[in-house]
Amino acid sequence: MAKPTQPTGSTFTFRIDPDLKREFLAVTETENKPVSQVLRDLMAAYIERKKRRQFEVEARRQSKLIASSPEEAEVMEWISDVTDSEGWR
Repeated sequence: MAKPTQPTGSTFTFRIDPDLKREFLAVTETENKPVSQVLRDLMAAYIERKKRRQFEVEARRQSKLIASSPEEAEVMEWISDVTDSEGWR
């Protein structure tokens, strides 16, 4: 008989407040979700938020850099001149 395979990956051990753990386990149980999957999902969402924030900061930095250039003012003036804004509110 074949040996059961273990999931690939590594173990993450950390301390947690007993009340928080008890509540977390209760919630995951009522949702019928494995604790490990919920934790992986939370970790992935945290990383995604961090990446998005870094992207937003860099986009803002680049936008300010471009907006401060004299050429940008000319381009914006040209866009304003050629834009058909009739009917806009």
